[in-house]
Order: sequence, then structure tokens, then C-alpha cells
Amino acid sequence: MNLPKTGNATGQQDLSDAHCRDGAAHGLPTGQRDAPARQVALVTGGATRVGRALALGLAEAGYDIAISYWSSAAESADVQAQAEALGRQCVAVQADLSHPDGPARVAKTIASEFGALNLLVNSASSFLAADLLAVTREEWDDVMAMNLRAPFLLVRDTADLLRRCRGSVVNIVDLSAFQAWSGYPHHSVSKAGLLHLTKVMAAALAPEVRVNAVAPGHVLDPPGLSPTGSADAHAKVLLDRPGQPADVLQAVLYLAQAPFVTGEVTVCDGGRLVRP
Repeated sequence: MNLPKTGNATGQQDLSDAHCRDGAAHGLPTGQRDAPARQVALVTGGATRVGRALALGLAEAGYDIAISYWSSAAESADVQAQAEALGRQCVAVQADLSHPDGPARVAKTIASEFGALNLLVNSASSFLAADLLAVTREEWDDVMAMNLRAPFLLVRDTADLLRRCRGSVVNIVDLSAFQAWSGYPHHSVSKAGLLHLTKVMAAALAPEVRVNAVAPGHVLDPPGLSPTGSADAHAKVLLDRPGQPADVLQAVLYLAQAPFVTGEVTVCDGGRLVRP
């Protein structure tokens, strides 16, 4: 798979080096590093839930951030205010990532506002339950568009910015990438596809861009989950506490800063996947 460079497509001919000078992120020896630069991270779905925790955590870690959102305008404004209170630049982009033009809108905004991209976190996702034989064609296509096509298009459309910064991509999957979640068939297939796409992208974009994935376990209750369901989920964890979005953040930060890791997935589930 050959991913095209997109600098001309965005119309950003004269990109700033302000965010692409940090040799530490590239694994360069100290003597070959330029002056430290502010890093830019894009978190899709960064207004709510795990995406929100990732966006604010990256801002606390020193990244200028961009987030995409669709309907969570108030939550997006709150993330922006909190990031700016930390002294970080924050740009919020409203875009329907399930629409073919949505990812390009986000990519163009990143190019015009920052001219650089050090870290892309594909966190936006749908999570719809259904019986396999009851899934309509439209429902199947909608889930694949959001969970699988959008991450591909975002990487394709930001590839030139990522290459220029020798940046990295972290795709957020989940345990359904490994397990057959028959109650969430289209979601499960989309996450398995995204995990394999992670490996394909890692091979295609090396050595300039690293691509990895994080597979969280139960770190937030989904809307509508009963207390009993929540307790059952936590009981499946091997460790002695429930998972938290901060655990996912730590995995993302590790992968963003690990210059010799690409094409890998970090499972962040407290041991649930290997539980006997």
C-alpha cells in the first residue's frame, strides 16, 4: 500500500518547522538533536470519554493539540479551554469522520493551523450492539466508515505532515479486535480490521512514520451499563483495581516516545484478555 504525500492537496506549501525539530522523538543521539520544539497531537473524538482524557493528558504532557468532534460542541469547548489554561494551543474541528470528506477537513485544518503533526491518535469510534443477522447494509457501512475507513483517510491525508516530523500514529482498538464479540459484530470486525491496518501502515510508512495500536479493556462504563454489568466487567480483570482512561494515556505516551517500536499493539486491559 503506497500512501501518497498530501502537502500539495492541503494547499500548505510553506510548512513551518516550529513543531518538527525535536530529535529526541526520533531517537537521534544528543549531539544530532536540534533545539526542543513544541509537539502537535491530533486526537479524533477528543471531546468526550477516553478521547477527552487522551487530549487533556497529551496537553499536560506538553503537546499542542487538535481534537475532532461531531456533535459534542460544549464538551469540545471545555477541552479547548482546559488545554489553553495549561498554556497549550488547542484547535477543535467539527467534522463527521464517517463522511468521506470529514477526514480531509480535519487534515486541512491541521496543515493550516500548525503546519506539522507529531502524533495522530485515532480514537473516534462508534460502538453499536446488534445481532449479526439483524445488521442492515447501512448499519454495517456506517460502522466501517467511522471505525476503519476514517483512520485510513486521516493517515493518508496527514502522511506528509507526519513524515516531515518523523511522527507516529496510535490507533485505538479494543479487545474485540482479538475476540469474537457476537453482540457487536460490525464493531468487532472493524476493530480487527483496524488492528491489521495498523501493521500494514507501519510497513508502508517506515522509516519516517511509526504506527502502533492500543487495545484498552474496560476503562469506562458504556452508557446504559447496569451496576451489575459494570461489576461483572471489573471482576474479569486480573489486577486488583478497575481500569481508567489514564491507563490508556500512559500506553499512548509510551508508544509516542518509543522510537524503535512500530507495527505493534499494546493491550491495556489489566490482564482480562489472558484471564484463564
